[in-house]
Amino acid sequence: MASINKVIIIGNLGRDPEVRYTPSGAAVCNVSVATTRNWKDKTSGDKVEETEWHRVVFYDRLAEIAGEYLKKGRSVYVEGRLKTRKWQDKDGKDTYTTEIVAENMQLLGGREGGGGGYGGGRDSGGDEGFSREPAENSRPAARQAPAPRPAPAPSKSSTGFDDMDDDIPF
Repeated sequence: MASINKVIIIGNLGRDPEVRYTPSGAAVCNVSVATTRNWKDKTSGDKVEETEWHRVVFYDRLAEIAGEYLKKGRSVYVEGRLKTRKWQDKDGKDTYTTEIVAENMQLLGGREGGGGGYGGGRDSGGDEGFSREPAENSRPAARQAPAPRPAPAPSKSSTGFDDMDDDIPF
């Protein structure tokens, strides 16, 4: 049986991204994204808010893009998978960290929204999409031209008989 490990979050960056490079030259970018859930307490009727912090890691070209465009406070859509890493702290104790390994990212809001502007290179302040897919998809998503409209149907006469066959079966 197949299994699925997929995470989608929309939230705000809690701090500016940290970009590092591995000894082989691959970029790695870490961010913290906050998601907030609101509800009304059934017993007291008070509004309750709960903020959850998510560790997100970007790799390769997506990491470079995240480091360039993301800023503290900026709204972002992240799609990826959960990964739990095991490491040892300074005392030699095993420690576990669960993070989201980003595979797609969408910058949300306009240029003025979130944590400030970015050099997206577009005239309008729309959303920007990025992916960890192969090279042709790792650049900003191009806006697609609208599909051509189908040609209008030929106009019918008021009687509606113009489009009928000459071979009438009676």
